[in-house]
Amino acid sequence: MSWLIMTFAIVAEVIGTLALKASDGFSKLGYAPLIVAAYAVSFYLLSISLKTIPIGIAYAIWSGLGIVLIALFGWVAFRQTLDLAAVAGMALILAGVLVLNLLSKSTAH
Repeated sequence: MSWLIMTFAIVAEVIGTLALKASDGFSKLGYAPLIVAAYAVSFYLLSISLKTIPIGIAYAIWSGLGIVLIALFGWVAFRQTLDLAAVAGMALILAGVLVLNLLSKSTAH
């Protein structure tokens, strides 16, 4: 159940960050409630997942997958470019998340 909660925490963080970009430096204040709500939900759900997932592992996964998803959505929604180095970096992040989840005994609690 903690991993499902973590997944929703990541989704909420991605929504908040996309809304932050869409707010254009808070010049479009209509996004402000969504930004605050999404980040609040994300941190709340992250805190719940920390009851059973070690903090170092949880934060690495939460931030790592958030980075990759934001970069991908930025590429699609905001037409931001991703060069080979960016794609390679994201692949390394995903590899790290997989190693943490599949091979590390640190995820066991």
